[in-house]
Amino acid sequence: MRQVIFFTLYLLGLPVLALTPELRVINFHYDLPPQEFPTEQAVDIYIPLPTNTAGQKILMQTLQSSVPGRIGREEIHGNTYYHLHRPAADSTPLSASLQWIVARQTVGSHGAGQLLPQQRTQSLAPDRLVPVNHEILEPILAEVYSMRVNPSPEATARAIYDWVVDNVEYKKVGKGWGNGDTFWACDKRYGNCTDFHALLISLARSEGIPARFEIGFPIPTDATSGAISGYHCWVHLYLPERGWVPMDASEAAKRPEKRERFFGGQPADRIHFTQGRDLVLSPGSASAPLNYFIYPYVEVGGKPWRNDIQVRFSFKEELPEEVTRFSPVSWAN
Repeated sequence: MRQVIFFTLYLLGLPVLALTPELRVINFHYDLPPQEFPTEQAVDIYIPLPTNTAGQKILMQTLQSSVPGRIGREEIHGNTYYHLHRPAADSTPLSASLQWIVARQTVGSHGAGQLLPQQRTQSLAPDRLVPVNHEILEPILAEVYSMRVNPSPEATARAIYDWVVDNVEYKKVGKGWGNGDTFWACDKRYGNCTDFHALLISLARSEGIPARFEIGFPIPTDATSGAISGYHCWVHLYLPERGWVPMDASEAAKRPEKRERFFGGQPADRIHFTQGRDLVLSPGSASAPLNYFIYPYVEVGGKPWRNDIQVRFSFKEELPEEVTRFSPVSWAN
């Protein structure tokens, strides 16, 4: 049995974005090849979906799966997902093929104004691996204070960014990296993008600066098509005069010549899928929330499935004129 959901977003009445070199149109595929799961229990698979955000518009979405699926929404952060359900005693191999046409543009500061109380509270709260006001952060914050030019939120945010870029090394060696673990980053001083940004968020929130974790997939700038090997993540910090300010400390560490660009600017080299940590998608995930949500989450018999599953990602860059084939696009924040 196959279910297909297809729609095109029409943003009628909104101004058309002038086609500039900063605009990219990406045809992105997220594929779950056919694979077997136990048949004596029900199986549920949750696959994250990208959404419209600052600098990103979904022009087309096609969802295909071997069993019926539905679109759902995670309550706290508003992340959306495609939920596949196979009942017990059903032996249908589970597979899915998801495709999007995504328009991407460079992102700068956006959304200036007062945060709603709920937004502020959520953006200042700790996560399981992202502590706030913890003693492990105190020596680092002392160095941050000595680096900043004044105690304003913007100067503090810049000093935090610079400290992380200068003192954490991007590398994937041994075990323990890649969990977005502030404690790991403080102790080992290396990791991938999740570790960089867990530490950056811990430091910012400890200074009363709201911070938001976002995750998606990198889109190469030196190729027009190909496979994507894995995810990428970044952050937004909220500064009163500028609103949400994008930052990418791990990319700045990897590409020091673009350090200034990654503080306050985000190139059109990624597709944003979800945000937040410790996510609950189902009753079964309530006791063990998802650390972050970019790969499929699977439950068998209502319990998390810990075995690895196969998944593939790929992209093809389309001509910018593809935007007009689908709809006018507004980039208003």
